[in-house]
Amino acid sequence: MMCERKGFLSQTRDVLLGRAEIKPREHIIDCDTPVFIPDGWEVLPEAEQLPNRVKGKFAWNPKEVTLHLANGQKDGKWIEGNKLRRELTKQPVYTAHLLDYLLIPENQHLIPEEWKGKWIFFWGTIYRDRDGNLCVRCLSWRGDRWSWGYRWLDNDWDGGYPAAVRASA
Repeated sequence: MMCERKGFLSQTRDVLLGRAEIKPREHIIDCDTPVFIPDGWEVLPEAEQLPNRVKGKFAWNPKEVTLHLANGQKDGKWIEGNKLRRELTKQPVYTAHLLDYLLIPENQHLIPEEWKGKWIFFWGTIYRDRDGNLCVRCLSWRGDRWSWGYRWLDNDWDGGYPAAVRASA
């Protein structure tokens, strides 16, 4: 790299002499752009989405994400997805924009290690699949890679299915 990249040594010298600094890249997620829609699916209209979903642009910070479980998901309990959706109306849930950003191969190092073994749901984007079922997409570790999946709202949800929610300030 020192031979092939012009200016590398002088840039390194500037850092060592305190004339320049190295800053980590800021990862900006834009929730106002169109979200990924699987083939044959649709996103519910805004009026049918959860009211407190995270919107606009934000810088990725894993400390600002809480994995939220409703009371009906704790202690080995299950809660039906439509009921869970109603309970999440007051939570600042993240949209599938964050899911898709984290799934980009060069961004997967940003995913917290403690998320492995869980299915992290992004309730800020609710879809209708090709069969008309309402569902929410999730991020999960498949043993050797990160991938997305989904769960129908008609299903029951337990403690292994937390919602990605903005942490309180």
